Amino acid sequence: MKFSNIRLLVDNFDKCFTFYNDILGLECSWGGLGDNYANFNIGSTSVLALFKAELMNTAINKVVNKNDAVQDKTVIILQVDNVDKVYSALRNKEVNFLSEPKSMSDWGTRVVHFRDPEGNLIELYSQLAEKADD
Repeated sequence: MKFSNIRLLVDNFDKCFTFYNDILGLECSWGGLGDNYANFNIGSTSVLALFKAELMNTAINKVVNKNDAVQDKTVIILQVDNVDKVYSALRNKEVNFLSEPKSMSDWGTRVVHFRDPEGNLIELYSQLAEKADD
C-alpha cells in the first residue's frame, strides 16, 4: 500500500479551483474550471501527517471546548521559502488570514494560517534560520 493523495470534497468546485490554481499558484496537472475533478502538484516530498488538534488550535489562537463539534480535523501544510513574502503577496490577493505570521521556535518554523473558500485550514510555513553556535 502506498499513499496516493488527499482529496478535498468541495461544494463550489470552480471557486476552489480558482483559489488553489490562481490565488495560491499551485500547478494543475489534470482538470480545470467547469470540471468536477482536478489534481494539483504539491511536491514529491509530500506526506500525510498527524498532529494534536489542541496544539493546532493554539497555533491559530482558536478556543475550542472539547465538547465542541466544530473543531478542525485536518490542516493542509504548504512549505514556502519565506512566509512573510508569501503572506504579503496573498494579502494583496485578498486572502483573509487568521493571524499575522509568527515564529514557532519549538517547531523550528515560521507559520501563518488561513482558510480556503470551503473553510479548510491551511498553514504556510518556512524553516527558521538556524542559530549560529556561540
